[in-house]
Amino acid sequence: MFIDTHCHLYAEEFDEDRAEVVARALEAGADKILLPNIDANTVGPMLAVCDEWPELCHPMLGLHPTELPPNPTPLLDQMERMLMVEGNPFIAIGEVGVDLYWDASRRAEQMEVLRRQAEWSIRFQLPLVIHMRSAHDELLEVLSPLKDELPGGIFHCFGGSAKEAEDLLAFDRFYLGIGGVVTFKKSTLPAVLETTVPLSRIVLETDAPYLAPTPYRGKRNEPAHIPLVLHKVAEVYGVAPEEVSYITCDNARRLLKL
Repeated sequence: MFIDTHCHLYAEEFDEDRAEVVARALEAGADKILLPNIDANTVGPMLAVCDEWPELCHPMLGLHPTELPPNPTPLLDQMERMLMVEGNPFIAIGEVGVDLYWDASRRAEQMEVLRRQAEWSIRFQLPLVIHMRSAHDELLEVLSPLKDELPGGIFHCFGGSAKEAEDLLAFDRFYLGIGGVVTFKKSTLPAVLETTVPLSRIVLETDAPYLAPTPYRGKRNEPAHIPLVLHKVAEVYGVAPEEVSYITCDNARRLLKL
């Protein structure tokens, strides 16, 4: 059994065969599939998928750092109002963060948008699901002052150094999201996990349709591929796959109150 803590199942890449993808996920052992939001246009499709498979799929709400509109404030105001609705379905604030890989021109704005959404995490007591790329220092600058107040979260798609892992693990109640990168032939992630990251501090994810594990690298990813990640993680830690399954599912359930 597994929980995919980060999957864009609503994406257009799945429009032709979404039901089959879900069927394969269930057959492979999926217990939950958690869907991060990206921008204003993905909220509706994401909620539609969660309505179709309400026991399996659960939504998050957030604004991705590379998807900021020219003026992000109206959209952020709208999202905040959605979070204020009693009984809303959102289980986390995400996917949020800082991404300076392609374009650093809106660095300060990305950081301010992350700061506001981190404050939602505290206010609504929802975990924070964080995207970061070429922005480790910026992330720490925004989140460190809030460290003691944040209710926890996931540093999504972790693939950094041992030092970066140590910095992130200093945030209590946060986990590292581990996906297909751990299976890549030249990945340094297995060594970082083995030396620096306790199994008790990771969760599993696909980031589907992206970052498919070996031997599907370069092809569309999907939740049914999580067992490949799970078995690689078991190999790294020298434990049975069942132990990885139990611990990572337990981590996700406790964090996200599943």
